Amino acid sequence: MAVGTYEYRSDFARKHQAEARAEYVLKILSRREIAVSEEARERILACRDPELTDVWFDRAFEVATVDELFD
Repeated sequence: MAVGTYEYRSDFARKHQAEARAEYVLKILSRREIAVSEEARERILACRDPELTDVWFDRAFEVATVDELFD
């Protein structure tokens, strides 16, 4: 059985997966000491698209500013 390949199918699970990923994005940015405006924080936390929060999660390790996260 492959680990980490399961895709959540229900809207409920996908929504909560996106919420958790958004929290991790903010945590990564904080640990990297990247300033996050209240507007950007709200945008990240409001996102319920797991594919988009996955992209942001990957970018959070490399961006120099929060604006680069959204590019």
